[in-house]
Amino acid sequence: MSAAISSPAQLPSLLQTISEVVVDPSVCTTPLAARVRERLPHVRWTVLDEDGAVPTWGQEEQVVYLKHYKGRFLRFCPGTKAYRCCGYRIVHIGENCPLSCSYCILQAYFQDRVLKVWANQEDLYTELDRAFAANPDKRYRLGTGEFTDSLALEALTGYSRDLVDFLGRYPNVCLELKSKVIDLSWMTAVRDPRRVLPAWSLNAPAIHAEQEHRTSTLTERLEAARECVRHGFRVCLHFDPIIRYPGWETGYDRIVDMIFEYLRPADIAYMSLGSFRCMPELKSIIDHRHPQARYIYDEFITGADDKLRLLRPLRVEQFRRIVSRLQKWGMRDQLYFCMESDTVWQQVFGYTPRQLGGLHNHLLRRSFGEKFDLL
Repeated sequence: MSAAISSPAQLPSLLQTISEVVVDPSVCTTPLAARVRERLPHVRWTVLDEDGAVPTWGQEEQVVYLKHYKGRFLRFCPGTKAYRCCGYRIVHIGENCPLSCSYCILQAYFQDRVLKVWANQEDLYTELDRAFAANPDKRYRLGTGEFTDSLALEALTGYSRDLVDFLGRYPNVCLELKSKVIDLSWMTAVRDPRRVLPAWSLNAPAIHAEQEHRTSTLTERLEAARECVRHGFRVCLHFDPIIRYPGWETGYDRIVDMIFEYLRPADIAYMSLGSFRCMPELKSIIDHRHPQARYIYDEFITGADDKLRLLRPLRVEQFRRIVSRLQKWGMRDQLYFCMESDTVWQQVFGYTPRQLGGLHNHLLRRSFGEKFDLL
């Protein structure tokens, strides 16, 4: 587990490039703001004027903005009816990411490097309590890794630790913490490890080396997953995006085999697979920022969600190979597709989400540790 931060030099290297912290005046005395200031004493600290005008920064500056967020914290996943969505609920804690993965869709959502953190946590807790306490018999599968990495700023903010501590009072809630970095400092705040799902994204070693910048290594992620299992947690893994490149077959074979050097199938609550897809505007952003990313010139079409998608026969080819290897290791109904059609489900798995009782319901059962007999 990560130790407490006692000096800036102890911060992860990806956070040592932060040049300024900007704070809304209404949250400058919150516990979260005090924590950030204590852990970044060497960084310029700016409290904004009451009018809320936010300055602009250059692309090279790494800025943290502690914001009084006025929108909804609890959201639905922004899926589309054209493909099968997993249906999880987003706990919106901030926006942007200090990592630099070439394929990241956040590059199209956010045009700067400002790391926004919603510092009015009491408003977050009020909204969550209103939802979960009012429906104690309704179960919720939550995640914070939609608009930011769940753990990339944890050493600075302690946000995940605060959240798992708060959610520990709701037995009808299961929280997934999805990341590409290692920080297990939140673990000691967990009341019931059955209600928290630490999760890591994985990829072929070549894709990690060439396209996932400033992230923890694949080995470090799997070692962290194993450590979580030792403390009573089940973990989640995600192959998303799966990318086609010369030698992809060997690369994805290798990362699948690596998983089971560290974990057993029973340790894994669920695992998603998703092919690389993007909004059309992201392609030019990737080309400009990551000229080494040649995968964007593969054979794409415009899908039913208006995103660029690899041709279906090529997606199915990759899915079949990866799924077959996972199944040989004993994986079964833990596997699901992120945003794919029933046709692809049928071609790869031989069934559709309907036969699982619906993907949303199926993953709720997996999250809460309930078995489901597919046949």
